[in-house]
Amino acid sequence: MVCTRVLTIFLRRPTGRGTRLGRWVRVPFPAAAREGCAVISQIWTNPAIMEWSQLLLNSFRHWTGRELLERAGDPDHQAHALFQSPFVVVSHGMEEDPLLNYGNQIALELWEMTWEELTRTPSRLTAEPTNRAEREWMLEQARTRGYLDTYQGVRIASTGRRFLVENALIWNVVDAEGQRVGQAATFSQWTWLT
Repeated sequence: MVCTRVLTIFLRRPTGRGTRLGRWVRVPFPAAAREGCAVISQIWTNPAIMEWSQLLLNSFRHWTGRELLERAGDPDHQAHALFQSPFVVVSHGMEEDPLLNYGNQIALELWEMTWEELTRTPSRLTAEPTNRAEREWMLEQARTRGYLDTYQGVRIASTGRRFLVENALIWNVVDAEGQRVGQAATFSQWTWLT
């Protein structure tokens, strides 16, 4: 449960200079809601999100032998850096029909969802029905091997806009005991399709 009276709210407003992201401005919660803007809290400060961020980072290093991002500072700093990273990071849990449980700022913008919408979305719905078998094959390959790189496939935003993901890396998220607790993906290349 979130207490909106103490929530720090930020939103992105277009700068009018053709930039995709705009600039961050602090706006009181009611004003942001009235303007119909995408409202983003400091979700990375939630202890569960900080813990999941560490699992994402540790698991990426475990499988690939590389760091997903520079591991400077404490877990709070790393969670913030992951959320604000210039590449997509998205993950789901281990439910029978896995739900998305993490998406950084770029992922939220790409899938055109709020945090609340994203974390209520079954992972399979990020692909159109015709692309779901291919997506499931790819996830199974990552489950078996630990990770899969250079994946590409078509995904769909909440508004129905389609985009081609290129050079994605998918990895198993494991806990401290090495037990699989989810899967994650990262990519920085995508192309909007007509």
